[in-house]
Amino acid sequence: MKKIAVIGASYLQLPLIRKAKSMGLETHVFAWECGDAGEKEADHFYPISIVEKEQILEVCRTIGIDGIVSIASDLAVLTVCYVAQNMGLTSNSIESSRMSVNKYLMKQAFIENGVPAAKCRLVEGGIIPDLTGLDHPLIVKPTDRSGSRGVTRLDHPQDDIKAAVEKALDQSMEKRALIEEYVFGDEYSVECISYEGRHTLLTVTKKYTTGNPHYIETGHIEPSGLGDNVTARIRDVVFKGLDALQVKYGASHTEIKVNGDDIKIIETGARMGGDMIGSTLVELSTGYDFVRAVIDVSLGNPPAPFTAAVHKNAAIRYLTNEAASKQLSDLRAMYPEVLFEVDDRPGEEASIFDSSSRKGYYIMVSGDRDLITRFMPEEGRES
Repeated sequence: MKKIAVIGASYLQLPLIRKAKSMGLETHVFAWECGDAGEKEADHFYPISIVEKEQILEVCRTIGIDGIVSIASDLAVLTVCYVAQNMGLTSNSIESSRMSVNKYLMKQAFIENGVPAAKCRLVEGGIIPDLTGLDHPLIVKPTDRSGSRGVTRLDHPQDDIKAAVEKALDQSMEKRALIEEYVFGDEYSVECISYEGRHTLLTVTKKYTTGNPHYIETGHIEPSGLGDNVTARIRDVVFKGLDALQVKYGASHTEIKVNGDDIKIIETGARMGGDMIGSTLVELSTGYDFVRAVIDVSLGNPPAPFTAAVHKNAAIRYLTNEAASKQLSDLRAMYPEVLFEVDDRPGEEASIFDSSSRKGYYIMVSGDRDLITRFMPEEGRES
């Protein structure tokens, strides 16, 4: 029986663990012990933090793993690549992993390779750099976090940039922040699988957010609703970005903005998108088993071919306010057959400050796109 290491044990890794077991693989899961679901579902669990890459490597060598994977976690990317590269397994290079988890290194790679992205400045040592040449609005964010943590938008030069930088630095593990020009446009993400440097676009996902000032994601729908010509141009930009980051293997999740003919990459993760985009929505909307493809690539096998036919419309809506909860109640009463999965945690309404503070979600699947969009967040005009 082949053995696969999974980095992380949260609910985000459950589809990966379950898929690996269904493929006849022995699962070895590494994470800080805190009672997460993956601890119980793994064949073997090791209470080692996912950032302890040397310790995980030592255990993996003893086990004799055949592949190593993680989904929807930037922190895990470095460990996955470190272990794989030291054991001669399939993965991106360590340098590629560093660029894909650090927003400043990523932007530098994009600039050097002519990939369209926002202009930016790096904050080091808490010192705010010269911002000459950057136009407001500005976005301040940590260089090394995801899930909208530590993000602030500044619309005017008189806005408190010091407070925004302090907020970003507080969330940053390396205590560095990025100040970049805000990119106007509609938000999408692009889900891809790569093997031996050949990229395949699986789908484009339309994104809904809370908007200014924190841009916390409130929902996603696939397919995006964009036309073939726009999708083709998005593919060209994203593939160029993946090449700039030296991404050759596995899943990727690229966040972009589209403003008329202008397409810019916001950032790219060399892993599946979170929010169940990669683990659930891609297969529901396209019929393609994205999770299995990621496992196959980690074992050194080419992923199954992708056929571009749309399967269904699939969406996730996060419970971030009373209106979202009301829509879930209406959906249950009127169209229960559309609901694929629901997680509505009881409790009082609380302020939403990043992705981890959202109170639950519901996933919808239907051949009727208009029906699904009725139960997604309202779209406001960007300002």
